[in-house]
Amino acid sequence: MEEIQSQSDLYRSSSSCASSPTSRVPSSHFFYVRKPGSLRQPISFEDSPEWDDPDARMEYEAGGVGGDSINDAAATPISPSLSKINSGSMASPHVPEGAGGSAVRKIAGASIAWRDLTVTMTGKRKYSDKVVKSSNGYAFPGTMTVIMGPAKSGKSTLLRALAGRLPPSAKMYGEVFVNGSKSHMPYGSYGYVERETELIGSLTVREFLYYSALLQLPGFLFQKRGVVEDAIQAMSLSDYANKLIGGHCYMKGLRSGERRRVSIARELVMRPHILFIDEPLYHLDSVSALLMMVTLKKLASMGCTLVFTIYQSSTEVFGLFDRICLLSNGNTLFFGETLACLQHFSNAGFPCPIMQSPSDHFLRAINTDFDRIIAMCKNWQDDNGDFSAVNMDTAVAIRTLEATYKSSEDAASVETMIFKLTEREGTQLKSKGKAGAATRVAVLTWRSLLVMSREWKYYWLRLILYMILTLCIGTLYSGLGHSLSSVATRVSAVFVFVSFASLLGIAGIPSLLKEIKIYGSEASNQHSGAFVFLLGQFLGSIPFLFLMSISSSLVFYFMVGLRDDFSLLMYFVLNFFMCLLVNEGLMLFIACLWRDVYWTTLTLISLHVIMMLSAGHFRIRNALPKPVWTYPLAYISFHTYSIEGLLENEYLGEVFAVGEVRSISGYEAIRGDYQISPDTSSKWRNMLVLLAMAFGYRLIVYVLLRFGLNKNVSARLLLCHRKNNSSR
Repeated sequence: MEEIQSQSDLYRSSSSCASSPTSRVPSSHFFYVRKPGSLRQPISFEDSPEWDDPDARMEYEAGGVGGDSINDAAATPISPSLSKINSGSMASPHVPEGAGGSAVRKIAGASIAWRDLTVTMTGKRKYSDKVVKSSNGYAFPGTMTVIMGPAKSGKSTLLRALAGRLPPSAKMYGEVFVNGSKSHMPYGSYGYVERETELIGSLTVREFLYYSALLQLPGFLFQKRGVVEDAIQAMSLSDYANKLIGGHCYMKGLRSGERRRVSIARELVMRPHILFIDEPLYHLDSVSALLMMVTLKKLASMGCTLVFTIYQSSTEVFGLFDRICLLSNGNTLFFGETLACLQHFSNAGFPCPIMQSPSDHFLRAINTDFDRIIAMCKNWQDDNGDFSAVNMDTAVAIRTLEATYKSSEDAASVETMIFKLTEREGTQLKSKGKAGAATRVAVLTWRSLLVMSREWKYYWLRLILYMILTLCIGTLYSGLGHSLSSVATRVSAVFVFVSFASLLGIAGIPSLLKEIKIYGSEASNQHSGAFVFLLGQFLGSIPFLFLMSISSSLVFYFMVGLRDDFSLLMYFVLNFFMCLLVNEGLMLFIACLWRDVYWTTLTLISLHVIMMLSAGHFRIRNALPKPVWTYPLAYISFHTYSIEGLLENEYLGEVFAVGEVRSISGYEAIRGDYQISPDTSSKWRNMLVLLAMAFGYRLIVYVLLRFGLNKNVSARLLLCHRKNNSSR
């Protein structure tokens, strides 16, 4: 205690300009107090010691689900610390007339409370690392509750625990109540927005939200259009509704602030009672951050319960919060009204300086990373002597704030409020239903067709590359004729065409990876599933793959001068189409396994080189070493079946004259250059093998996506990437 007292005295002396919020209230520098009518005019830079905000206590209203429990809880006095502030020169907030349920709400919110919530993550020892420790808190409809703290303080973990979205490696203890009940929140009753959400850049905002509504909601199409328009209005996206998210040609796409609002609007199409947002101000500048929070404040005024995490905020943004849950190393240092947090820090001996943002002051006191700055600056001097602004041990500050909060009236009032919210169960939240599987497949197929047609890097670039490759091969192998001496050269031409065309398919890896990320974002919120995603992607890719196969095959077929027969030409086209389908499935499998452009490209190039070597061109398959090269490489290489089928299509039934009397069959002419079967039906068996491989690769992808077997590989890769960035 002596150490704590000495540190508190040192901080008081170093902050000579600081004073407690109670003494600062009459001052003209109390700039973070909200003015009357804050929902309509949420920012005030004027000096105002009075607080008479009729809309600040949205939790008194009973428009949400389970209104009885909310009304009972609202009868409890507000935070004791805030009452102390109001007992000075500030007017106590009052309940607006007619707020007992007459106000019309567009969204029915729900109360949420958590008691003794502890989350542990598996580490070196099983369930030994406590990420969140005995957290208590609550949130009302029509309010914004923010979870604030430094990096790795447990903010996102607590948010995931409240939303029921913890990973399998986490274990939760404690209780979470929704409208006084411990029942699980059903689908559609809540929304969750990740810190980084993948959007489809080739769609407009309205199209993106409309397809999201089709994936999420049951019912008729015209009903979903109204929901989409409501979400656009709620997130202030009317000016960007018809603008492409990612831009086009020389037109810029949406900025990070608008993109973040689009990701939130996607969850609003379900009209959730509770909305959880992980870092809504992530990567936003000050203007975009302020606009985001004003928009969320407007959303909260419609009745939705908002709970989100935040790392740091400006003074204006901080003034919009209703309640704050302050975390450090998993410990709750404070929960209560925003202004009461200032009084709490003052009571603990760490008052906020007048010209400093409250959130900056909070994080300065509880962020242990500042200890490194103290170590660097301890021998330095400025104009006023020591660097007093950073001369504070954060570990001592954390212990002081935690001990002060546990023994304060604020902690007791939180427990009382939780008891009132949970003593009687309110209305149970109900599921709003899902779109059917057939509807989702149709929506994803149509959306894939639209995206693939607009995104030139997806298939149009590959089509151009295929045509260039085909023209190069056609001019290189043109004029071969149909003599016996041209057999070996013709085999080489078919081998180069199939192998190099498959290799050029790697150009579509970035688009596939982006599509997998979009699936992951939608699947995490149950908007999509592994089966409907793969089926929609497969059906959407068929027209483009067939276009590439028929255009490339026609150019190659006639420039090289293969047999002039329509049925043989159609088989050539179908065989190459199946080859592209298999290659697409292989790319999807490797991309799903690694989730990284570099490793996916490297793996595919290596696999294609190995399949080229074992395809039977450089050395006939009978002469390949039996272990590894013949079994299994030669039999799992789709190059082998495609090339063999094309050569059987070309040479079976063909007769070559040897001199004037003798002639040999096409099978005898080619068997010295490539091993094929003499059976005329063998080419169709090769076609079936290619078709089976195309579905087989997608079946493996389904298993990876459905059961999450690829998460360990991608997690390790992400960890290595973060380590490399931190070392830089």
